[in-house]
Amino acid sequence: MNKGNRSNSAFGAIQAIDYTVILVRDMEAMRSFYEEILGFALIRELSPNWIEYRVGNNILALSRPGLTQSDAPTPKGSAALQLAFKVSAPQVDQCAGELEQHGIKLVSKPTDQDFGHRTLFFRDPDGNLLEIFAEI
Repeated sequence: MNKGNRSNSAFGAIQAIDYTVILVRDMEAMRSFYEEILGFALIRELSPNWIEYRVGNNILALSRPGLTQSDAPTPKGSAALQLAFKVSAPQVDQCAGELEQHGIKLVSKPTDQDFGHRTLFFRDPDGNLLEIFAEI
């Protein structure tokens, strides 16, 4: 099968990523972080094990492991994923200031990258790497 040709596959119908699920270790800490620090509005709580936030055209869900419950856990202090959130260039620095006001340690302060992005990196309570960036 040609890796670039999806026309004969049912997978060719995929047009977008509808939602991203973060499998959490500490639901209370993660929920507090995403709601109180990042300010994401809760749109739906299906159970204490699954909550959803609208982020642009996508949904970001926090979930306790279900199907992956028997998997070996990601070691504490290791990122399981990286999420990048796009803002305007001045907002990168504003986000850094807000994070520091909340006592969030920055992995990398706002930096202009050679590839045309201004970036800021930090971690959520489960250790996932988060990026705030702007095109410059």
